[in-house]
Amino acid sequence: MQCNPIVGDVGGNAAQIAHLARRAYALGARVALTPELALTGYPPEDLLLRPAFLAAAAQALKQLAQDLSDLPDLVLVVGHPLALANADAPRLASTWQAVACNAASILRGGAVQATYCKHELPNYQVFDERRYFVPGDQAVVFEAGGEQFGINICEDAWLPHAPRKARAAGAQVLLVLNASPYHRGKTAEREGVMRQRCLENGMALVASQLVGGQDEIVFDGASFVLDRAGELVARAPQFAEDILLVDIGGGDVLKQSPAHIAALKSDHAEVYSALVLGVRDYVRKNGFPGVLVGLSGGVDSALVLAIAVDALGAGSVRAVMMPSPYTAQMSLDDAQALAARLGVQYDVLPITPLFDGFRAALGPFLHEQAGDTTLENVQARIRGTLLMALSNNSGRIVLTTGNKSEMAMGYATLYGDMAGGFAVIKDVTKTLVWELARWRNAHAVAQGEAEVIPQRIISRAPSAELRPNQTDQDSLPPYAVLDAILQRYMEQDERIESILAAGYSRADVERVVQLLKQAEYKRRQAPPGIRITHRAFGRDWRYPITSKFRESL
Repeated sequence: MQCNPIVGDVGGNAAQIAHLARRAYALGARVALTPELALTGYPPEDLLLRPAFLAAAAQALKQLAQDLSDLPDLVLVVGHPLALANADAPRLASTWQAVACNAASILRGGAVQATYCKHELPNYQVFDERRYFVPGDQAVVFEAGGEQFGINICEDAWLPHAPRKARAAGAQVLLVLNASPYHRGKTAEREGVMRQRCLENGMALVASQLVGGQDEIVFDGASFVLDRAGELVARAPQFAEDILLVDIGGGDVLKQSPAHIAALKSDHAEVYSALVLGVRDYVRKNGFPGVLVGLSGGVDSALVLAIAVDALGAGSVRAVMMPSPYTAQMSLDDAQALAARLGVQYDVLPITPLFDGFRAALGPFLHEQAGDTTLENVQARIRGTLLMALSNNSGRIVLTTGNKSEMAMGYATLYGDMAGGFAVIKDVTKTLVWELARWRNAHAVAQGEAEVIPQRIISRAPSAELRPNQTDQDSLPPYAVLDAILQRYMEQDERIESILAAGYSRADVERVVQLLKQAEYKRRQAPPGIRITHRAFGRDWRYPITSKFRESL
């Protein structure tokens, strides 16, 4: 069962699981599997340190078993946190210890029959499980319909130890509860690793994967089933809730029709879908009535607006254009055309009168100097103030439009274009922004519709339009170069010597590395944003703001 829980909504999640279990039962299922921590949502983070939270999860698990007691031949394997015996004991920082297990319980006949505790606790990238959980070390195997089922939880099956233990305990089919966060290429990678486990143990595998957005993280679904030879037998769709049914007999998964294997999306379609789902769930799960997007006539805000409309519908999206004395007429024309094509409410709030007032007030106190960006930033902050005022008045959340390349280089204004509640393309480099914009237009044409984003928005040279004749490349290396260096240095932790050996100039590498480190204080104050790479700013990136370390170039 591929479900989309809300972190902390224990009662609502239990009701969702019960509903899906009944649907699966009606379709003929007698063993049903949820994703990892489906009862509480994943990751609950420091909610796991609250005794009341663990108690609520325990009560919900007990109630869920009772609620399904009228289906005595159904076995439900459900993911949940399990409080240890000392969970209510006082804890001090000097005697810190985890008080729970990341668990999966077997519910049958109105009761909890057995519980498995996750063995391998990941503590890398977005994971921090050793902060909260104690590892288990026992295999759990149960019988249903004459078949022997073992249990693993996510990271367990990425390593050989726990699957081998399950097999040694008699398991013929391994049930894997997953909350495996999405990044580009992760879906195929996940299937490849699980295939290796099947081949190592001669054991079929059923993986139930979480779907949905949780703050910065998106879960892509695509639950799947492999036979004991590692061959793909069934796959659920990506980025959608689903029930995937397979038949098991003789210790293996029986062949299904090709219709049981949902096709994987292309790279750009996959990334775009992740961004849409991330926006939809962040807005809806947090109860916002809609969103605001500040349009500039550029490609970043155009892509964010298209994603917002695809996620929420045009009626929930409002676009605001805030021209300054340096805004080109083409920017006004293109922003209006974009809003019209997407069918959203569109307003124009000129900032020139406010900017004139700021210049008059600040004039006696400012000293002109080369490279000074004070008045450029004033314009961005006026726009941020206007958007936040509209947000306060309407309850709608502001979606910021800065991309990963800009966030990396600090090419953004604190309390200006960084002001907002959710950063949609925070992990999308500028080069990928252009690719996604072109993909969205091509997708529209393939559907028999008109292009969404005007071509001039995509093809024109990027500019903040905060001074005459400004372009981004006045301050930054060409984006193709910048993004390639950023990927090597920031995402892959590649050594500088290796980057230089790949042909990048010393001046460009030095500039990118220097700006990346200087901008750390800005990124710490940026809103959360959707993660689509294996190394995003936020949970994946933990560099000090104050640091004198410099790598030799």
